[in-house]
Amino acid sequence: MAPLLAPSLLAADFGNLQFEIERLAGSAADWLHFDVMDGRFVPNISFGIPVLQAVHRHAKQPIDVHLMIEEPQHYLSAFRDAGAANITVHYEACTHLHRVIQQIKQLGCRAGVALNPHTPVHLLEDIAADLDLVCIMSVNPGFGGQAFIPNTLRKVAALKDLLVDCGSEALIEIDGGVTLDNAGALVEAGADVLVAGSFVFSSPDPVATLARMREQLATPAIPEDLN
Repeated sequence: MAPLLAPSLLAADFGNLQFEIERLAGSAADWLHFDVMDGRFVPNISFGIPVLQAVHRHAKQPIDVHLMIEEPQHYLSAFRDAGAANITVHYEACTHLHRVIQQIKQLGCRAGVALNPHTPVHLLEDIAADLDLVCIMSVNPGFGGQAFIPNTLRKVAALKDLLVDCGSEALIEIDGGVTLDNAGALVEAGADVLVAGSFVFSSPDPVATLARMREQLATPAIPEDLN
């Protein structure tokens, strides 16, 4: 399966959010990634339910909601009703993770778990079979534009092995610092979904940038000894 591309709206122009969403409608974007921050779980505040409702009115792609918030179980229904297709919660924010995952599934959304850079993948062993999505944070959550953490590649490969061993069909999503320089290596390690924010929206033409990513990922790498 070709990797899915999910531009992160956290890096979009908030003053022209409708324009940003509408110009992505015919782009290579498969999902729109929507980061929710509460100023408690992460040291930043982004947007919430009213903005998601507005985004959903104009979006053509499914909305991939990433809850970087404390006690996400209290807001799941509201985010589903506002337009979320996927809801991802953080392992570190959920005392009763299995219960939260089942709540998301009962709402009819894909259920995901995100792991901070310091959280090892083996902690998902007992929940992996219930997941639709695992989001590996390749930067520390809270702010866009951060540098990619190289250890992410090893972590993705380890997660891929765990999911196979558990018989899980969960997609592996990478969030943070994704560019053309590391996208191919991430997919080779096992990534299924690439979230790109600053790299896409800081470029002169986000639609063209997504097209380049799609083209590069669709082209098989040439072994070095054949170059």
